[in-house]
Amino acid sequence: MLGSTHADDPAIFRQAGELLALLHVQSVVVDDAYERRENEKSLAWLRQPHRIAAATAERLRAEIGTWSTPPATLVPTHGDWQPRNWLVHHDIVSIIDFGRAAMRPASTDFARLAVQDFDRNPNLETAFLDGYGPDPRDAGAWHRDRVRAAIGTAVWAHRVGDEPFEAQGHRMIAEALASPRA
Repeated sequence: MLGSTHADDPAIFRQAGELLALLHVQSVVVDDAYERRENEKSLAWLRQPHRIAAATAERLRAEIGTWSTPPATLVPTHGDWQPRNWLVHHDIVSIIDFGRAAMRPASTDFARLAVQDFDRNPNLETAFLDGYGPDPRDAGAWHRDRVRAAIGTAVWAHRVGDEPFEAQGHRMIAEALASPRA
Protein backbone atom coordinates (compact mmCIF):
# COMPACT_ATOMS: atom_id res chain seq x y z
CA MET A 1 0.00 0.00 0.00
CA LEU A 2 2.90 2.34 0.70
CA GLY A 3 3.39 4.72 -2.22
CA SER A 4 -0.07 4.08 -3.64
CA THR A 5 -3.13 6.34 -3.56
CA HIS A 6 -4.36 4.22 -0.64
CA ALA A 7 -1.66 5.78 1.57
CA ASP A 8 -3.73 8.97 1.66
CA ASP A 9 -7.20 7.45 1.69
CA PRO A 10 -9.14 8.08 4.92
CA ALA A 11 -11.40 5.07 4.17
CA ILE A 12 -8.34 2.80 4.22
CA PHE A 13 -7.16 4.34 7.50
CA ARG A 14 -10.63 3.82 8.98
CA GLN A 15 -10.45 0.11 8.06
CA ALA A 16 -6.95 -0.13 9.51
CA GLY A 17 -8.27 1.40 12.73
CA GLU A 18 -11.09 -1.15 12.84
CA LEU A 19 -8.62 -4.01 12.33
CA LEU A 20 -6.30 -2.73 15.05
CA ALA A 21 -9.21 -2.46 17.48
CA LEU A 22 -10.07 -6.11 16.76
CA LEU A 23 -6.48 -7.13 17.50
CA HIS A 24 -6.34 -5.11 20.71
CA VAL A 25 -9.56 -6.52 22.24
CA GLN A 26 -8.46 -10.15 22.02
CA SER A 27 -6.80 -10.17 25.44
CA VAL A 28 -6.00 -7.77 28.27
CA VAL A 29 -3.48 -8.26 31.08
CA VAL A 30 -2.07 -5.94 33.71
CA ASP A 31 1.71 -6.04 34.11
CA ASP A 32 3.25 -4.39 37.16
CA ALA A 33 6.79 -4.53 35.71
CA TYR A 34 6.22 -3.41 32.10
CA GLU A 35 7.14 0.26 32.61
CA ARG A 36 10.31 -0.62 34.52
CA ARG A 37 11.39 -3.09 31.81
CA GLU A 38 10.74 -0.56 29.05
CA ASN A 39 12.72 2.11 30.89
CA GLU A 40 15.62 -0.35 31.21
CA LYS A 41 15.41 -1.17 27.48
CA SER A 42 15.57 2.51 26.55
CA LEU A 43 18.57 3.06 28.79
CA ALA A 44 20.22 0.00 27.23
CA TRP A 45 19.62 1.45 23.74
CA LEU A 46 21.40 4.61 24.88
CA ARG A 47 24.44 2.56 25.94
CA GLN A 48 24.84 1.27 22.37
CA PRO A 49 26.63 3.20 19.62
CA HIS A 50 24.46 6.00 18.27
CA ARG A 51 24.62 9.54 16.92
CA ILE A 52 22.30 11.15 19.44
CA ALA A 53 24.01 14.29 20.71
CA ALA A 54 25.66 13.68 24.09
CA ALA A 55 23.63 16.42 25.80
CA THR A 56 20.40 15.01 24.37
CA ALA A 57 21.29 11.46 25.41
CA GLU A 58 22.01 12.70 28.93
CA ARG A 59 18.70 14.59 28.97
CA LEU A 60 16.90 11.41 27.87
CA ARG A 61 18.60 9.35 30.59
CA ALA A 62 17.74 11.95 33.23
CA GLU A 63 14.12 12.12 32.13
CA ILE A 64 13.70 8.35 32.04
CA GLY A 65 15.13 8.25 35.57
CA THR A 66 12.24 10.43 36.79
CA TRP A 67 9.44 8.33 35.30
CA SER A 68 7.10 6.45 37.57
CA THR A 69 6.48 2.79 36.82
CA PRO A 70 2.75 2.26 37.26
CA PRO A 71 1.08 -1.01 36.29
CA ALA A 72 0.43 -1.14 32.54
CA THR A 73 -2.54 -2.60 30.72
CA LEU A 74 -1.23 -4.75 27.89
CA VAL A 75 -3.00 -6.04 24.80
CA PRO A 76 -1.84 -7.96 21.72
CA THR A 77 -0.01 -5.45 19.53
CA HIS A 78 1.40 -5.64 16.04
CA GLY A 79 4.52 -3.61 16.83
CA ASP A 80 4.84 -2.04 13.36
CA TRP A 81 1.31 -0.86 12.52
CA GLN A 82 1.76 1.39 9.52
CA PRO A 83 0.78 1.51 5.84
CA ARG A 84 3.82 -0.45 4.63
CA ASN A 85 2.33 -3.46 6.48
CA TRP A 86 -1.17 -3.01 5.09
CA LEU A 87 -2.21 -4.74 1.90
CA VAL A 88 -5.22 -3.46 -0.02
CA HIS A 89 -7.08 -5.64 -2.48
CA HIS A 90 -10.43 -4.49 -3.89
CA ASP A 91 -10.44 -1.74 -1.22
CA ILE A 92 -10.19 -4.29 1.61
CA VAL A 93 -7.29 -3.88 4.06
CA SER A 94 -5.26 -6.86 5.32
CA ILE A 95 -2.27 -6.82 7.62
CA ILE A 96 1.14 -8.48 7.21
CA ASP A 97 4.40 -8.76 9.15
CA PHE A 98 3.62 -9.72 12.72
CA GLY A 99 7.33 -10.20 13.48
CA ARG A 100 7.27 -7.58 16.27
CA ALA A 101 3.93 -8.69 17.78
CA ALA A 102 3.89 -8.69 21.58
CA MET A 103 1.81 -7.77 24.58
CA ARG A 104 2.15 -3.98 25.04
CA PRO A 105 -0.06 -0.98 25.77
CA ALA A 106 -2.46 -0.32 22.89
CA SER A 107 -1.01 3.15 22.36
CA THR A 108 2.34 1.73 21.23
CA ASP A 109 0.74 0.67 17.93
CA PHE A 110 0.04 4.37 17.25
CA ALA A 111 3.71 5.44 17.39
CA ARG A 112 4.70 5.06 13.73
CA LEU A 113 1.37 6.33 12.45
CA ALA A 114 1.67 9.46 14.59
CA VAL A 115 5.07 10.48 13.22
CA GLN A 116 4.66 9.34 9.63
CA ASP A 117 1.00 9.71 8.70
CA PHE A 118 -1.01 11.65 11.28
CA ASP A 119 1.48 14.54 11.26
CA ARG A 120 1.36 14.58 7.46
CA ASN A 121 -2.42 14.51 7.24
CA PRO A 122 -4.61 14.98 10.34
CA ASN A 123 -7.63 13.67 8.39
CA LEU A 124 -5.98 10.25 8.41
CA GLU A 125 -5.82 10.32 12.22
CA THR A 126 -9.49 11.29 12.42
CA ALA A 127 -10.46 8.46 10.06
CA PHE A 128 -8.26 5.97 11.91
CA LEU A 129 -9.83 6.86 15.26
CA ASP A 130 -13.31 6.70 13.69
CA GLY A 131 -12.50 3.07 12.95
CA TYR A 132 -10.56 2.30 16.11
CA GLY A 133 -12.79 3.90 18.72
CA PRO A 134 -11.68 5.78 21.84
CA ASP A 135 -8.08 6.98 21.61
CA PRO A 136 -5.90 4.87 23.96
CA ARG A 137 -3.13 7.50 24.17
CA ASP A 138 -3.06 8.64 27.80
CA ALA A 139 -0.90 11.79 27.96
CA GLY A 140 1.76 10.50 30.39
CA ALA A 141 2.07 7.03 28.93
CA TRP A 142 1.97 8.41 25.38
CA HIS A 143 4.90 10.69 26.13
CA ARG A 144 6.90 7.73 27.48
CA ASP A 145 5.89 5.65 24.42
CA ARG A 146 7.07 8.42 22.09
CA VAL A 147 10.41 8.87 23.82
CA ARG A 148 11.07 5.12 23.88
CA ALA A 149 10.11 4.71 20.21
CA ALA A 150 12.32 7.65 19.25
CA ILE A 151 15.36 6.29 21.06
CA GLY A 152 14.88 2.80 19.62
CA THR A 153 14.40 4.18 16.11
CA ALA A 154 17.50 6.40 16.18
CA VAL A 155 19.80 3.78 17.69
CA TRP A 156 18.54 0.79 15.68
CA ALA A 157 18.65 2.73 12.40
CA HIS A 158 22.20 3.85 13.17
CA ARG A 159 23.20 0.24 13.86
CA VAL A 160 21.85 -0.97 10.50
CA GLY A 161 23.01 2.07 8.53
CA ASP A 162 19.54 3.33 7.57
CA GLU A 163 20.26 7.07 7.56
CA PRO A 164 16.76 8.28 6.55
CA PHE A 165 15.18 6.19 9.34
CA GLU A 166 17.86 7.37 11.76
CA ALA A 167 17.01 10.98 10.82
CA GLN A 168 13.36 10.17 11.55
CA GLY A 169 14.44 8.88 14.97
CA HIS A 170 16.30 12.11 15.70
CA ARG A 171 13.21 14.10 14.63
CA MET A 172 11.09 11.91 16.90
CA ILE A 173 13.45 12.60 19.82
CA ALA A 174 13.29 16.36 19.27
CA GLU A 175 9.49 16.32 19.00
CA ALA A 176 9.07 14.09 22.05
CA LEU A 177 11.37 16.23 24.18
CA ALA A 178 9.48 19.35 23.07
CA SER A 179 6.06 17.84 23.88
CA PRO A 180 4.27 18.49 27.15
CA ARG A 181 4.61 15.81 29.81
CA ALA A 182 1.72 14.75 31.96
